[in-house]
Amino acid sequence: MYKDIAGIEVAKRKWEEKKLRPTIEKAQERKKEFRTTSDITVNTVYTPKDVENTTFNELGFPGEYPFTRGIQPNMYRGKFWTMRQYAGYSTAEESNKRYKYLLNQGTTGLSVAFDLPTQVGLDSDSGLSLGEVGKVGVAIDSLYDMEVLFDGIPLDKISTSMTINAPSIVLLAMYLAVAKKQGVPFENLRGTIQNDILKEYAARGTYIFPVKPSLRLITDIFEYCSKNVPKWNTISISGYHIREAGATAVQELAFTFANAIEYVRAAINKGLDVDDFAPQLSFFFNAHNNLFEEVAKFRAARRVWAKIMKEWFGAKKEKSMMLRFHTQTAGCTLTAQQIDNNIVRVTLQTLAAVLGGTQSLHTNSRDEALALPTEESVRIALRTQQIVAYESGVCDTVDPLGGSFYIESLTNEIERKVFEYINKIEEMGGAAKAIEVGYIQKEISDSAYKYQREIEDGEKIVVGVNKFQIQEHAKKDILKVSREAEENQKTLLKKIKKDRDNEKVKESLEKLRNAASTDENLMPYVLDAVLNYATLGEICGVLRDVFGEYRQTIVI
Repeated sequence: MYKDIAGIEVAKRKWEEKKLRPTIEKAQERKKEFRTTSDITVNTVYTPKDVENTTFNELGFPGEYPFTRGIQPNMYRGKFWTMRQYAGYSTAEESNKRYKYLLNQGTTGLSVAFDLPTQVGLDSDSGLSLGEVGKVGVAIDSLYDMEVLFDGIPLDKISTSMTINAPSIVLLAMYLAVAKKQGVPFENLRGTIQNDILKEYAARGTYIFPVKPSLRLITDIFEYCSKNVPKWNTISISGYHIREAGATAVQELAFTFANAIEYVRAAINKGLDVDDFAPQLSFFFNAHNNLFEEVAKFRAARRVWAKIMKEWFGAKKEKSMMLRFHTQTAGCTLTAQQIDNNIVRVTLQTLAAVLGGTQSLHTNSRDEALALPTEESVRIALRTQQIVAYESGVCDTVDPLGGSFYIESLTNEIERKVFEYINKIEEMGGAAKAIEVGYIQKEISDSAYKYQREIEDGEKIVVGVNKFQIQEHAKKDILKVSREAEENQKTLLKKIKKDRDNEKVKESLEKLRNAASTDENLMPYVLDAVLNYATLGEICGVLRDVFGEYRQTIVI
């Protein structure tokens, strides 16, 4: 179709001379140069010259290697993405009410937010938990809390995602125990556990154990689920938090895939076959504001991962090469000023995720820069997904921006830059080593600093923050978790410890301690302790004794 590339270039130069230059001389452009968040130059216009080295095989058809255009042949023409809303606050009882509300409003998957004590393996009655119980998520101390959290919600009918990392093995065991009590076979369970510890060391901070035993826990989950919970995604390798910490779109992909490579190698070194566990790997990405860069990012991500799995690890199954990912709109772009503007931001980010071919999506609520979202805000966020799905028309064809000179050029450039980073990290010895020496942390912090300086200097406009401000009063209708909820949780925990069979708890914890000192898979031992109502803090305490605790690298 575009055989005369040279002729098109001649025509472009003529257009630049006769049309573009006089226009710019008459009225200067808004910026000296236009660049994406990853510092990729954006041209005035794109032509076939910008994609002349791209063959159709690089794009391919949807559902075929290298999956640039999507992992399903008909994508959303067959089924929309899973519409999740990340939720959890206060007690299990309160969160259960929110889950049922969301399900009644049309959400098609649950996504559990845990409070900070739960995320770092502490019980609600720990002195370190004071003031944090139930604040940024739901407090889960024992199997009883998990039973209440999913009361009246059949686990074989719903897909559940759990944002938990260091104590993933414990929370997954609790979920399996609830399924067992509901009479649901493990092979019928669908969902995802985040279980991505490397990004915690680099960008988020909710770690417990050192790197080596943490990787051991992750691969124990891989092994156990590949045999017993085949539909469960055993890890959600997360670029989301890397981006929230200040990374660019390119860094988000590069550091996420570097972490993923580390996990795959750890599993192979454990003796697992790549095609046995790779189909259960999933990813979690951020949808930021630059619409076209984000779409290109998602398309490049599928291609990069397919090549890594096929060419680096020799995967044979198509499903081992497919990048399946959940997306969440960018929390870091939400502003406390003029919060209704966040609805518009989230809509753009939703569109980017859908045009990019996500499998699952959470849309942030307008008031999350202030507090946990209200029911009204959550409903608006969910309706945003539903309107894009049912009213926009963007789901009627697969990869609707595929073939755009700009999108294809951006996709190629992002892929190139991602592999540059990955190769550099490989030369350093892999992601764990790069994190140990502070390289990844430094790259993220430098990008975050640059982004903030651009806002403060007015180079980057954030509507309502550094331009178009208005006088506002403090918001009153925001959701607050009461201190009473913390006291109630502690009272409940005290009762559970009193009523359970403490001899069985002691016995199961001792078995776990002994197994942790060997190479045995720990999942059966954790499951046994959970079924006896050993608490999260008790189980993690045993593992702390055996494994020790991680100490963060200071980055200067």
